[in-house]
Amino acid sequence: MDHEIPLRGSSFPPIADYALLSDCEVCALVAPSGNVEWLSLPQMDGPSVFAAILDRQAGRFRAGPLDRMVPAGRRYLPGTMILETTWGTPTGWLEVRDVLLIGSWEDEDGSHRYVRAPRDRVAEHVLLRTFRCLDGFVDLELDCQPAFNYGRSNGSWRHVGDGYGDAVCEAQGIEPALRLRTDVRLGFDGGRARAETSLGAGQQAFCALGWSDRPPPATYDDAEARLAETRAYWHEWVNRGRFPDHAWQIHLQRSALTLKALTYAPTGAMIAAATTSLPEAPGGERNWDYRYSWLRDSTFMLWALCTLGFNREATDFFYFIADRVEDGDLQIMYGIDGRGRLDEVTLDHLSGYEGARPVRVGNDAWHHRQHDVWGVLLDSVRLHTHSSDRLDDRLWTLITRQVDAALEHWREPDRGIWEWRADPKHFTSSKLFCWVAADRGARLARLRDDTTAAERWEAAAQEMHADICANGTDARGVFVQHYETDALDASLLLLPLIRFLPPTDERVRATVLAIADELTVDGLVLRYRVKETDDGLAGEEGTFTICSFWLVSALAEIGELDRARTLCEKLLSYASPLLLYAEEIEPHSGRHLGNFPQAFAHLALINAVMHIIRADQSLTEGLESLTEAPGRLAVQFGLELEPADAAPHPNASGDDAGRDA
Repeated sequence: MDHEIPLRGSSFPPIADYALLSDCEVCALVAPSGNVEWLSLPQMDGPSVFAAILDRQAGRFRAGPLDRMVPAGRRYLPGTMILETTWGTPTGWLEVRDVLLIGSWEDEDGSHRYVRAPRDRVAEHVLLRTFRCLDGFVDLELDCQPAFNYGRSNGSWRHVGDGYGDAVCEAQGIEPALRLRTDVRLGFDGGRARAETSLGAGQQAFCALGWSDRPPPATYDDAEARLAETRAYWHEWVNRGRFPDHAWQIHLQRSALTLKALTYAPTGAMIAAATTSLPEAPGGERNWDYRYSWLRDSTFMLWALCTLGFNREATDFFYFIADRVEDGDLQIMYGIDGRGRLDEVTLDHLSGYEGARPVRVGNDAWHHRQHDVWGVLLDSVRLHTHSSDRLDDRLWTLITRQVDAALEHWREPDRGIWEWRADPKHFTSSKLFCWVAADRGARLARLRDDTTAAERWEAAAQEMHADICANGTDARGVFVQHYETDALDASLLLLPLIRFLPPTDERVRATVLAIADELTVDGLVLRYRVKETDDGLAGEEGTFTICSFWLVSALAEIGELDRARTLCEKLLSYASPLLLYAEEIEPHSGRHLGNFPQAFAHLALINAVMHIIRADQSLTEGLESLTEAPGRLAVQFGLELEPADAAPHPNASGDDAGRDA
């Protein structure tokens, strides 16, 4: 058991203190104590074998000094997803490195999991932990206690081979089995495999947990060689990016690595977060499974990764979405293997993180009607076409069906971008993205010289634009959450980013400033005020990290550079010790809440930071300032959604809504 003095009277580590490991097929979360407290197999959204993050009895894998739970320091090896933890004990110092191995391609067993072309290096399906005593001597402890199928089934251990360093753990009727290899001697205590040994200065050891036919390392030298290969993989990957020489480069690199880590290599899908049911409010019921791929992330994924030069990953995710569109009617989200049904169940046998229940697996939002799906898809197509300079017949068939769906349904209420669980409403952001579908569709039709489709969709975009401007604003000219309220909603910060109106438009400026002044707590942005909004759920929630980063970008767009920079600096200071972000931040304490780490937050960070960096570069180089030309940052950093020479698209206000002013 953990023996450290708990924070807040809780045996659970703060959410922000977890480290993420990934091999681009599974994710693991490691607590400061050296416990692996989350690992789902055989893929990111599979059943857990370690789930102590949701119940202290639901499986864990601890490695570290005996009777010492608080490390002296932790970091990622720069440019990698390899975690290094340094321990100081009364007798000596220990260094531990944790990594999910990535190695050379080997032929599969015929399962054909890979839809995208496999790369030269792929997941080895091994969690490796290496140990080196730096000075003195340290008593080392290994304690592996799996609890299969979300803690429902304990495993049974047995030795294999001649010695005590190779063991298998199996649970009846559950695959995959686990294999633990180490150069220390293992013994068993029920469902636990344990080992203790003393390492002197300069001595080394390892343990490796595998779950496939590919065997874990058999020796320390083999383990070190495979760790070095994994380190080289991450270095080569991050070197493909384009990162500005700026003090915030480290935040961009860590966000890019995190997005790659949350991407499922066989299909190209990106999960929203590595976890399920981490609460949005302490002890509350707003606990969801985010280990799935949301269509709404596609545009932001393309914005962020293409901006940083990671076009391959952006293209893989785009074609994952395109494959789903071909399967049938468009959903808002999918499993990472492309499955559509994600039925939600509660795991009542788990206590939840700090008692937050219910614990959910699956997500019933998969069958919600959200009208932003057509717009984000068309934005993704437009960005993909702009970067690849082509629009093939397959994509055109998909485009026409989705634009026509937006035209058919845009007048209807839906559940909105935040997956409202109360009655559907006429959400302004949903109408905006229906406009995006018609507007981008018309532009793509012009590229194909399809005048008939272009004119029909342009006329629909004009009608939508007029309706939104007439019904989606309050008496101040501020855009509101839905047509029947004056309540604010952070999704309207996207107005200047999707080019519905130019950043100079007074309604855009009024909306951004109203959200900044009235929908914030200590400067951080709420999605909406729960007391003003019946979203079908009880309890409060923290400020949403993505919304706060959206505000940075929106403030920069309208020329409020000093305010945008100050907020960005504040948000970067809220990063976890390893520069990761959860879904929400409790503004007064800085405590991270919700699923962790969240891809959407890191996507928005990249956009916001690049806005500020470009503004600083423009001022330094003596270029025309953003204040004089709002919105130009998007053009210069690949965030512009339309080509510079696109024909102006008329709208009800007489502005050029589809491009910069």
